[in-house]
Amino acid sequence: MGGSLFSVLRSFSGGENLKDPRIRKLAKLLLEYSVELDQGEKVLVELFDQTTDLAKAVLEEIYHAHGQPFLRIYDNRLLRTLLLGMDQGLAENMALHDRALMKEMDVYIAIRGMENTSELSDIPESSMQTFMKHYIKPVHMEERVPNTRWVVMRYPNSSMAQMARMSTEGFEDFFFEACLVDYSRMEKQLEPLKELMEKTDRVTIRGPGTDLEFSIKDIPVIPCHGKRNIPDGEIFTAPVRNSVNGRLSYNTPSPLSGFIYEKVTFEFRDGKIIKATANDTEKINKVLDTDEGARYIGEFALGVNPRIMKPLGDTLFDEKIAGSFHFTPGNCYDTAPNGNSSAIHWDLVCIQREDYGGGEIYFDDELIRKDGIFTLEELEGLNPDKW
Repeated sequence: MGGSLFSVLRSFSGGENLKDPRIRKLAKLLLEYSVELDQGEKVLVELFDQTTDLAKAVLEEIYHAHGQPFLRIYDNRLLRTLLLGMDQGLAENMALHDRALMKEMDVYIAIRGMENTSELSDIPESSMQTFMKHYIKPVHMEERVPNTRWVVMRYPNSSMAQMARMSTEGFEDFFFEACLVDYSRMEKQLEPLKELMEKTDRVTIRGPGTDLEFSIKDIPVIPCHGKRNIPDGEIFTAPVRNSVNGRLSYNTPSPLSGFIYEKVTFEFRDGKIIKATANDTEKINKVLDTDEGARYIGEFALGVNPRIMKPLGDTLFDEKIAGSFHFTPGNCYDTAPNGNSSAIHWDLVCIQREDYGGGEIYFDDELIRKDGIFTLEELEGLNPDKW
């Protein structure tokens, strides 16, 4: 049955006659490398807005690997209507159903088109917090992330191109270059940095408006090279929960629930964000008051994708910017736990390259990166000019 349906899909989509051969290459990367799909495994494919070309290729590759695809299609305009009437009871009932489905899955793939990145911008904060606490946290934070092999990605469209201030064709070329980097090579180049971070206790970060110190002692270090996100290119751990002190000024706009936060600054005392300002200070403090864990940091990561050099207004890309780091309020990952739990996980990004104001990162008082460029010989292969 699987074989015959695969034949129908190939006939319907034109098989290899996709508009762009890079789509087929990307689909193969997702199934063969990112999630390493095995025969008979169940795959939940969730699509948001227009992602049809890549979705067809992904479904075909699942059948080719003799997997079992489960398909869910969302429209963010309809999701907005749903969220406008969201209450705790509905969120919990949805979570009960969808968590049960997620428990059955071996693999999860999400492809998001995001035709309008501001589609959810007018959802009341209370409704969004209810959705995050009582749906996103149990279904995704507690079930999908720790218990499936998963990968999430965007799909290029004119909306993303406009946010990046690029032509649609130019953005598509950039998109495929960023997504299809040599992840096996990246994996090898990240290994020395992983070993260094595993030996590090104290991290110091300095830059314009930033003077921050914290410990990463005994927290696992996870290199990311195409297994969870596409595009990928980061290495993450978490600070010891109560160790963060100082001030941090982010210089990259950050979207959350349809709103773009800019000029975000945090002041920390014993791990907690005691003061937060932004282009909407009241709004950002409401986000940080979602729950107790939202004012503590769940992730510290360095971005290393050599093809991503400027912010696009999309976190999945921006957190991978070469010469950047992100310092994330909210939930930690089970793979790098520091004990922090929250309904949010918000990857706010700071770029430290010279063209963005510069900055330094020290591990136990040793300078390891200056103005976004790794200074130690064993780490030089991660610098963009080596690609």
